[in-house]
Amino acid sequence: MLIKQISVFVENKAGRLAEITEVLAAHEIDIRALSIADTTNFGILRLIVNKPEECEKVLKEAGLTVSQTDVIAIGIDDTPGSFAKVLELLAAHGMDVDYVYAFLGHSVRACVIVRLEENERALAVLREAGVRIYSAQEVYQM
Repeated sequence: MLIKQISVFVENKAGRLAEITEVLAAHEIDIRALSIADTTNFGILRLIVNKPEECEKVLKEAGLTVSQTDVIAIGIDDTPGSFAKVLELLAAHGMDVDYVYAFLGHSVRACVIVRLEENERALAVLREAGVRIYSAQEVYQM
């Protein structure tokens, strides 16, 4: 159960993020989660949206550099130490986490987006340990 994440190369200038979100709004694409990492001149905007294929298409049509990446969405209790247990599990299996970001959906569980090089292996390890893995449909509708 992999989730499609949209990554967008964004110039670091006033109004650029507003332009991107306006394109999404015009096409009724709903942002479920986002993260932005920036430097002096540019940033990488990472999005989880309800319609990833359409999102990629309309952003490319708007002249943006866009890519899709497979990520994992896990559900953890919104309590201290829950995330640490998942990270310890992955580390114990020699898996390195590239990046993470989280959001709260309509439940008492936090949804954490995790990017790893070995997604399929990570899914197997997480499932075996009983970690809640969200489907794409569940995440897109949160």
